[in-house]
Amino acid sequence: MEDTSVRSDAPAAVPASRPDARTRRRLVSASLAGSIGDGIYVPLTMLFLHSLTGLSLTSIGAGLTVAGLCALAFMPATGVLIDRFGGRRVLIGVLALRAIGFAAYPFADTYPAFLTIALVVAVGMWASSPSQHALIGDLARGVERDRLLAWDRSLRNAGMGCGSLAAAGMLAWNGTTGFVVAAEALAAVFALSAVLVARIPHVRGRAERPAARDGYRQVLADRPYLLVTTANFLVAFGYTTQAMALPVFLTRDIALPDALAGIVFAVNTALVALLGVPATRLTLRARRTRAAALGAVVFALSFAAFAALPHLVGGPNALVAVLTVAVLYTAGELLHSAPSQSLSVQAAPDHLRGRYLSVYQLSWSVCRTVAPLLLGFLLDAGPWQLWAVLALLVLTGAAVLLCAERSLPAHAVGTSGAGVGVSGTGDGGGIRAGVGAGATARRGAADQQAVAGAAGRDDARRSAYTGTTGR
Repeated sequence: MEDTSVRSDAPAAVPASRPDARTRRRLVSASLAGSIGDGIYVPLTMLFLHSLTGLSLTSIGAGLTVAGLCALAFMPATGVLIDRFGGRRVLIGVLALRAIGFAAYPFADTYPAFLTIALVVAVGMWASSPSQHALIGDLARGVERDRLLAWDRSLRNAGMGCGSLAAAGMLAWNGTTGFVVAAEALAAVFALSAVLVARIPHVRGRAERPAARDGYRQVLADRPYLLVTTANFLVAFGYTTQAMALPVFLTRDIALPDALAGIVFAVNTALVALLGVPATRLTLRARRTRAAALGAVVFALSFAAFAALPHLVGGPNALVAVLTVAVLYTAGELLHSAPSQSLSVQAAPDHLRGRYLSVYQLSWSVCRTVAPLLLGFLLDAGPWQLWAVLALLVLTGAAVLLCAERSLPAHAVGTSGAGVGVSGTGDGGGIRAGVGAGATARRGAADQQAVAGAAGRDDARRSAYTGTTGR
């Protein structure tokens, strides 16, 4: 029989149950500002750095790859810092790092200087997501936490679109002036985002700091959470293909003009920004694991449709068919993104949330690191091999999510304690199979409290989650 005792010295979590309207506005405003910066930088990375530094594209590509790989090594330290100081303080720091890095890019006149700045920017970029989600985890619980994650996700898509338009306007300037302006604009928006986060009240207490014996050993022993992370790694290839492989497929195999290939990205971004919050409200009615798995299945259906397009359409009807499949792809993203992201935050214990989210972030980071090689190989293999492999990956991710469901905490699987299909009576040991007695005991307090009080607490929040008040 498993040891279900609860340690009396277990770290206590003290997040606010529902942040006030001013805190929510500052949080979403900071997200919007940061995503505008991403929208300016991400689509123009190579051109931006080539113009500012004068280095060859090959040197820049190699430098960015090295910087990205080195930045991954900093992710464990990011988790430790989040657990030690809280998501808010770490997020302020990484936003400041990004602001400093972009402000310094125009002065990177040597290759070592470029590599140093690229590493600073990469560390800030990879660390932003876990620290942002940890901050949201500190601020709210249950349905309100899902709501804040949904607004963060939707505004990030809207900000990316606005940033891309701003970048296009800056490029209209002659010479390198537009890129210098872009660099300083990037520094300004990330600095503004850091200021907005700094104005969010501090809600963590010293009691949440993990004991010395807690740490990544517990994360690595948490098999259900590692399954969730593995599932996200597999499904993440479905997200990366939109920017890395889809434009090549559309222009080469569907024969769309280059100018029209970007319409698919624009449609996807607009739909996710507009429908992200309503889709989250819809997925709250289901278990997070099953809703995310359904999204992965819809992804697979869209990949099958993309594979069939070269054999079914051509000429003026091609664009209509492509946009139809793109809407199906977006539906998969809307169904998967909200519950999977919420699952990663809800399943992490409060006192080790930083470490857990840093490990989860590796599923995105590693995928984006290896995706160019894999997707390039599959594109060269033929017009349908890419979509067949992607469909297999996301369906495997869906199966892994469903396998993890039984051993995840009840409050993580669903937004109420009732009807989540998890055996046990609310103790940590009955819910978390395979974690081990030590890890179960450490997480028992959080799981007991969450399961025992989930029904009444989250039902009340669900009734309040019917509109966009306080956005």
